[in-house]
Amino acid sequence: MDDASIRIVRERGGEVEVTGPVDSLAMELLLRAGFLAQPTLRGPWIRLPFDMGETWENDRAQWAADMLRTARYPVLLDSSLSSAPPPAPPHRRAPALRAAPSRRR
Repeated sequence: MDDASIRIVRERGGEVEVTGPVDSLAMELLLRAGFLAQPTLRGPWIRLPFDMGETWENDRAQWAADMLRTARYPVLLDSSLSSAPPPAPPHRRAPALRAAPSRRR
């Protein structure tokens, strides 16, 4: 992993956390996306609220990553946080309509 990148990961306990170099602008973007910053002895613990549902967490993590990338921050988003749309159902072709044979007299 790149130490200069902001990493958004789902930890073993299921919580979504942010690690890496976070400055004031990055912190504001993370807060806007729904992350919380709690002070600890090692610095702020940046995480999403607990028990909001995996879909909500994935959406918020993806939104935060998108905003950070738009602001030109290097971001590594954990693959378990992808909020890609569900695959589209297979496309079915409509039955071909054929004209009735014409009868000329």
